[in-house]
Amino acid sequence: MAKRYENLDGVSTHKTWADFRRWQRERKQKQKDLSYVVPHVSPPQYERLQKPNGRPQLCWVGHSTFVVQLHGITIVTDPVWANWMGAAKRLTAPGVPLDKMPPVDVVLISHGHYDHLHFGSLRRLHGDPHIFVPEGLGRLFRRRGFRHVTELSWWRTAEFRGVTLTFVPAQHWTRRTLWDTNTSHWGGWVIEADDAPTVYFAGDSGYFRGFRDIGERFSIDYALLPIGAYEPEWFMGPQHTTPEEAVQAFLDCRARLFVPMHYGAFRLADDTPKEALDRLWTEWRRRGLEEERLLCLKLGEVIDAAQALTALSQFDNSFSQTSAITTVKQARQKE
Repeated sequence: MAKRYENLDGVSTHKTWADFRRWQRERKQKQKDLSYVVPHVSPPQYERLQKPNGRPQLCWVGHSTFVVQLHGITIVTDPVWANWMGAAKRLTAPGVPLDKMPPVDVVLISHGHYDHLHFGSLRRLHGDPHIFVPEGLGRLFRRRGFRHVTELSWWRTAEFRGVTLTFVPAQHWTRRTLWDTNTSHWGGWVIEADDAPTVYFAGDSGYFRGFRDIGERFSIDYALLPIGAYEPEWFMGPQHTTPEEAVQAFLDCRARLFVPMHYGAFRLADDTPKEALDRLWTEWRRRGLEEERLLCLKLGEVIDAAQALTALSQFDNSFSQTSAITTVKQARQKE
C-alpha cells in the first residue's frame, strides 16, 4: 500500500462532498467583477531570458511558473502553459510563450496538482532538464519516460552545477486521481548559489509555522509566495494563504523582497485577481512595510535580481526614497 504523506503537526486539509456542495451553492449566489486581468509587460522581454549575460534574473510566466536564471543555469518552477485547467479556461496568456523560452536546465515541482504539474508543458520545454520532485512523485515521471528525475523529502538538499536546491515544507495536499490522495508529498524550494540571490519558491500552501522554520534556516532574498485561490476561506483556508496571511508568511521567512504568485491565471476559487492584489496592498500598508519590498510583476516581466537587491540596500541605508524607487524601476525595466 502506498505511503500517505501528512502536514506538519498533522494538520488536515480534508473536505467532504458535503463541504464541496456547500461551496458550489454559495458560489452561485456571488456576483464577481472579472474584468481585471493581470497585465503583460510591454514590449516583450524574451531576448533578456535568451541572453542573460551572466546576470541573475527572475521572470514571472504566470500562476506558479517562474524562470530563475543564476550561476549560468535556467530553472523553471511548476511549468504550466496549459490553456485549460479542468473546466477553468486560462484568464491570461503565459507571459513567455513556450517557443520563446530558453533551454531549461532544471525544473522544480512543488506537488502533483494539475495546475502545478502539467506533463504536456514539461514535454515541450527546450533542453533536457533535470527534474526535482517531492518524495513519492518520481515514479509518475519515470513511468512517463522522464530520465533525469530526483526525489527529495523535506529539508533534503541536492546540488546541480554549483546551485543548491533544498525541498522545504508546505501545508497542502495532493491528488491526481481518485486513488492517489497524498501518495506523494508537497512543499517549496529554496535555491542558493554563491554570489547570487537566494530564492524561496513556496509552491502551494496554507499558513503554517513552517514559514518561520524556513526563515530560521535560510537567508532569503526573494520569497515567491501565493496570494490567490483563498475564497471561501472556510473551505480553502488550510491549503491556501489569504493575502494577509501571505504578508505574515513573508515576515516569518525574513525575506527581503516579496513576489506574489498563484493568482490571475485560472479561476480556481471565488476570489478575483483584483481582490487578491487589493487585499495584499491594504495589508502591506497597514503594517507599514516599505513598498519597495513588494514586487508585483507583470506577466513576462524580467528583473535583474541582483540590481533590485542593490536598490533595496540603498533604500535601507537611508538613501533618498526617490532615488531608491528610481533604481528599482531601472532594475525592472532595463533592457
